[in-house]
Amino acid sequence: MNKKMPSNKAGAPLKARRGTVGRLIRMLRSFYPVMLPIALLCVIINAVVGAVPSIFMQKVIAVIEKAMNEGLSWKASSGEIFSFVAVLVAFYILSLASGTLYNQLMAIMTQGTLKKLRQKMFDRMQTLPVKFFDTNNHGDVMSTYTNDIDTLRQLISQSMPQLLISGITVVTLFCIMIYFSVWMALVVICGVSAMFFVTKKVGGGSAKYFVRQQRAVGRAEGFAEEMMNGQKVIKVFCHEEESRAEFDAINEELFREAEKANKYANILGPILNNIGNVLYVIVAIAGGLLLISDVPNLGLSSIPFGISIVVPFLNITKQFAGNISQVSHQINAVVMGLAGASRIFDLLDEDCEKDEGYVTLVNVKTVDGKLVECDELTHEWAWKHPHSDGSITYTPLMGDVVLDSVDFAYVEGKTVLHDVSLYAKPGQKVAFVGATGAGKTTITNLLNRFYDIADGKIRYDGINVNKIKKSDLRRALGIVLQDTNLFTGTVMDNIRYGKLSASDEECIAAARLAGADDFITRLPEGYNTMITENGASLSQGQRQLLSIARAAVADPPVMILDEATSSIDTRTEAIVQRGMDALMKGRTVFVIAHRLSTVKNSDVIIVLDHGRIIERGNHDDLIAKKGQYYSLYTGAFELE
Repeated sequence: MNKKMPSNKAGAPLKARRGTVGRLIRMLRSFYPVMLPIALLCVIINAVVGAVPSIFMQKVIAVIEKAMNEGLSWKASSGEIFSFVAVLVAFYILSLASGTLYNQLMAIMTQGTLKKLRQKMFDRMQTLPVKFFDTNNHGDVMSTYTNDIDTLRQLISQSMPQLLISGITVVTLFCIMIYFSVWMALVVICGVSAMFFVTKKVGGGSAKYFVRQQRAVGRAEGFAEEMMNGQKVIKVFCHEEESRAEFDAINEELFREAEKANKYANILGPILNNIGNVLYVIVAIAGGLLLISDVPNLGLSSIPFGISIVVPFLNITKQFAGNISQVSHQINAVVMGLAGASRIFDLLDEDCEKDEGYVTLVNVKTVDGKLVECDELTHEWAWKHPHSDGSITYTPLMGDVVLDSVDFAYVEGKTVLHDVSLYAKPGQKVAFVGATGAGKTTITNLLNRFYDIADGKIRYDGINVNKIKKSDLRRALGIVLQDTNLFTGTVMDNIRYGKLSASDEECIAAARLAGADDFITRLPEGYNTMITENGASLSQGQRQLLSIARAAVADPPVMILDEATSSIDTRTEAIVQRGMDALMKGRTVFVIAHRLSTVKNSDVIIVLDHGRIIERGNHDDLIAKKGQYYSLYTGAFELE
């Protein structure tokens, strides 16, 4: 596992992630500009109504206390009490209606937000450069779509609303306490301060380990995905025990982080509940002492201190402590949700593949000896080159490729290619040979502009490739990779992937050209046979034949064959070679091959060593020179 993990700001302190909260809120507001305010209003109504019973309890007790002091009967005060109850029932009906509406809105907004986020993440992923996928663990990226999205779901649907409800309820209850009695409010505040202190100490440790747990989950998923993809290799080399040991180590790390996180989280609840219970007793004792001492009431109301203050205060204290506890319980979910949101935003903030090209590939036809751009498909192409003076020139698409003094490094300071210069005229076949790591595949990556060169020039039909739009450049280049990738769909769909506008007849013709038609027609449903799991039901050679057919249907003037026959047996190679010879006819072709027998008929053979060209020429010339190529060819071994 040499790939680095994606940058993860989730490990930063909560304070450093405030920007994530703001961005999340702005995102929700942009997705649901009308629905979000309505949901917030419903939350506020629910929270305020949750604090209202304390006021009504005080009113009812005050009425009963007054009736007892004045010797009035139940009937004399029942009317006033029932009016309070009727108003309270009305409040509860309002709360029920707003709660129902809020739950429905939150369900829509939560799932809708996750759907839109997944779309945005996938859309962004399509714009990222190849370098991102070469340097990031694929399983960890997948974890962003699964685990991080799930923690964000919990944050949006549960944690954030619960925090808001608890926060509003606490503020409302605090205002009621100050209104009734400042003395009693001070007692409650002292107890709540202790709860905040415990929450900060215990909850802070829990949050730290929950963030680490989230990152450990990504590492575990990345390793599991890597092992599944390499299962055959593991079995071939009897590497099961080593793989199990490595996974156990990663799993053990995940266990330790999760254990610590949940250990803190599990002790926080009981501690806060017991502090709440102790606070309830303290408030009862303080209220009794104040009653006995006949201390004058201090508050915003003119209500004298008495039973009508103490009894509701006990209920308020229970609610107050309960809501503080609710806030504390949500800290872990909030931190995990913010960690997930941070990783999601990191993916969305990855730099897109830069493309400053302005030369495009267009359909043309020849009129009076001049190239004229046209909308209909003519199978005649040209580079449309706009100039600063407003003029436009059209250069025929020929497949003339030149590399001029090219230097390149994947990592700054570690040059991979040194002063590479070569050319390929239209219709020429250029082969690259050399040991692994010599720079063969790197050159083809630069032709496609998967990476940009550090110095020098690459020209296609005389145009600097930096000036050509990447999508148009890649349309003019066909590539067959050593590692085949087939997608879920029919055989026909996979061939058509090379050219989405291709007809069935064109796809079949491309398959025949590549030598794939024979085995395709023997499949259960021929070209309509479904392919799943990267063509697991096909042999490696058959998958490679489909990959070659896919390139053939694109019909580009330049073809890159990156060890395209390395996974094919000798008999199949002979079939493929015939098709490839037909495919290469009239095209500029770059061939990378370990089997020197496959490059003998190349017009030019480039011998690379540590990123430098050490020999060039055709087969006969290089054999006559008796240099490196001669040693490789006569040594009767294939390049390793």
